[in-house]
Amino acid sequence: WSLRQEIVAPRGLLAQVGTATLEFFRGAPEMLRFLGEVTLSLGRFVTGRAHYRRAELWLLVEQVGPRALVIVSVISFLVGLILAYLGADQLARFGAQIFIADLVSIGMVREIGALMTGIIIAGSTGASFAAQLGTMQVNEEIDAFKTLGISPVDFLVLPRMLALMLMVPLLTLYAGFVGMLAGLLVSTLIFDISFFEYYNETLRALELKHFWVGLSKGTVYGAMIAFAGCLRGMQCGRSAEAVGEAATSAVVTGILLITIAASVMTIVYYQLEI
Repeated sequence: WSLRQEIVAPRGLLAQVGTATLEFFRGAPEMLRFLGEVTLSLGRFVTGRAHYRRAELWLLVEQVGPRALVIVSVISFLVGLILAYLGADQLARFGAQIFIADLVSIGMVREIGALMTGIIIAGSTGASFAAQLGTMQVNEEIDAFKTLGISPVDFLVLPRMLALMLMVPLLTLYAGFVGMLAGLLVSTLIFDISFFEYYNETLRALELKHFWVGLSKGTVYGAMIAFAGCLRGMQCGRSAEAVGEAATSAVVTGILLITIAASVMTIVYYQLEI
């Protein structure tokens, strides 16, 4: 018996980036195909022809929404706290601490609330969706659906997509209010701004369009997270290791899609003066 050891030289950063780029382009056609299937499934849902379990939809709504309230509350409060301190440090130079209310309220409701909620949900629910569908792929349950003539996209993907599109905007709105509460505490306890001054300035700064922008971004982010989680779950291999890789890939893909969507929507809203 002879023992042969194979030494593999570590790849450089450039080689890793190139490999990741090639893998992305190889997977682009499958991603577009899955996007088309999801779009058709949403069309069937609108026309009342989609086959899915409504009880599972409400179970997923509970999993996505109420169970995420604690972590969304903590993160949103801390982000609002940081935003208030950051703004106060700059505004204090001009004696304009009252505008902390403008910065925190508009920033949390319009941008940061939706972004932080999306990242939190991508790290928890997106990975969970990928692991669930990946496990079903390993157990050949998805193949069984296809054999029975049941669309896996309608039965498995559609409820998850709807649950996130319903709950992420509501969590975004909640995150905005929690962030504003953190700004209120900083303003009243640290910078001697009264409660009524902060409240009146917040009402003056916030417009209905800011809420609509935040809700629209939350809806898009929810769709992106569900798409990434379900896509990676359906692409999962037939091993336990592949399930873990699918969950990790779902988080990375979800955050990447959220970042791209946030950039595009911010530019579009700015050009439209919304």
